[in-house]
Amino acid sequence: MKNFLLKGLVASAVLAALTGCGSDSDNTPAKPVTCADVGEACTQFTVLHTNDNHGRFWQSKNGEYGMAARKTLIDQIRAEVESNGGQTILLSGGDINTGVPESDLQNAIPDFIGMNLIGYDAMAVGNHEFDNPLSTLEEQRTRAEFPMLAANIYDRASGKRYFDPYKIFNINGLRIAVIGLTTEDTVRIGNPEYISSLIFTDPTTEIQKVIQDIKDANAADLIFATTHMGHYADAQNGSNAPGDVAMARAVTAGDLNAIIGGHSQNPVCMEPGTSNYADFNRGDECTPDKQNGTYIMQAHEWGKYVGRADFEYFNGELHLANYQLIPVNLMAVDEEGRIVLADKNDPLSGTLLPGTTQIEENAGVLAELRTYQEGGQVLLDKILGTTDGELMGLSTTVRHEQTNLGHLIARAQGEYKLVKADFGIMNSGGVRASISAGNITYRDVLTVQPFGNMVAYASMTGTDLIAYLNQVATKTVGSGGYAQLDGIKLSVDCDAKQVTINEIAGETFDINKEYKFSIPSFLANEGSTPGFAGDGYPAIDATSIEIADALVLRDFIEEKVTILVNDFNPVAGDIEYFAAGESLKGCPATAVAK
Repeated sequence: MKNFLLKGLVASAVLAALTGCGSDSDNTPAKPVTCADVGEACTQFTVLHTNDNHGRFWQSKNGEYGMAARKTLIDQIRAEVESNGGQTILLSGGDINTGVPESDLQNAIPDFIGMNLIGYDAMAVGNHEFDNPLSTLEEQRTRAEFPMLAANIYDRASGKRYFDPYKIFNINGLRIAVIGLTTEDTVRIGNPEYISSLIFTDPTTEIQKVIQDIKDANAADLIFATTHMGHYADAQNGSNAPGDVAMARAVTAGDLNAIIGGHSQNPVCMEPGTSNYADFNRGDECTPDKQNGTYIMQAHEWGKYVGRADFEYFNGELHLANYQLIPVNLMAVDEEGRIVLADKNDPLSGTLLPGTTQIEENAGVLAELRTYQEGGQVLLDKILGTTDGELMGLSTTVRHEQTNLGHLIARAQGEYKLVKADFGIMNSGGVRASISAGNITYRDVLTVQPFGNMVAYASMTGTDLIAYLNQVATKTVGSGGYAQLDGIKLSVDCDAKQVTINEIAGETFDINKEYKFSIPSFLANEGSTPGFAGDGYPAIDATSIEIADALVLRDFIEEKVTILVNDFNPVAGDIEYFAAGESLKGCPATAVAK
């Protein structure tokens, strides 16, 4: 695969050589500028990395990613690097937990087993490592045959760090310190029940303390960080806690050589010489970010890519000779509608590139993890609770009127322990099936909510809420944006596109009061159209609790045990729509004849 970083390094060498030849100074040779120039004085090593695994220990239904194929790819790279005299280190940017039911139901144990088999050297602790009680985290830490690193997490009672802050690795003769750091947002988006005994400090100040400790001990030649903080271009982190760019800018230039990140789940590929993201497609060249002398890298999510950074160290300086994001069996749909192995994101033009071959799954990893995949399928059919009637989620119904399932989902999200909202909003397009009377399984829940959208919440004054609902509540019937509204009473003038709010949470609406509502993050976060989120909702400043909607619904049903449909059936008169003087069940897509 071509990579302009390598070409750029060679070009720099030529330019430096030419500059030296043209000098009118003495005949002192120019300072060597390439690994080849210094020979044995150059140390080569390779950093491999992934992040945000989120339960993807098994391949997707189309045969993408999965730890067995990842093992094969990483072993191939290791063999190549070692044959050229280099060594490798494999790092994870964290968030091993949460995202796939087969993993969630087994406390991510198959994922940690897979990481052991692949041979990870260290991982950053992610915020989703705290989605379960600390006893589960301790079980994972015991199983991990590599350190879980977090310098900025302290035990509240003892005042000591809960994890090791860093680890020193000897890589091809170089002492490389790897510091772990975790986003401060864990406090805001994590479950207080599980993290109340811990303190999360500011990573941007904590890393400076750790760097000083490493310097005082003369413990390392190079200092890296593996983080779960997020990459935000030019440090524009919005409502998120500051991420890798802000931290790189906060340290003394030259103190931190590289950051291997996670959390924002994006491929960090920049337009060369800028702080802007490149339009990266699988198979493209990738230039990592560089801030204040620190390389910053992130490999998207789920093990879709393995990041490969080939470094050269000579004359006391670190050089990035080559960088790639290598896709792991990513697929596309070709022009004939077939799913094919491809290196392009565009599903309409995805084609198998010349020389692209399927990465075979490692037989040992596949055999070891198969038991967990099959066991997870059994757990999906575990009964969560029962319902005494049908919960309506068919698109022909839920996109045309308020339904009991639409209200059930909105209420589950609004009442979730990390949300506690006054009312809930759910888009009908996010409800994909009905639930029949009788037993309810987790598989049923996943059929209803298969997308894995995160639950979020926002707060607005009464005045702002009216303006917001003027746009949201008037989404027309038949569209996925048609809003299921629970915990609020209002009337909607479809012609004027205006709402009149009567009650919220059982109390008379107060235009001066601030109200909190739950909403899928898909409907809040700005999408490709500036100012708008999913389904055409206005983009708003919302806090994602980073818990998938299906998990929230599952917990709600398990807690209730019995779902009584009458508790969720829409009450006549609570949500009223009017168009051309007629009372309707939603705003019409076409004008109503008078």
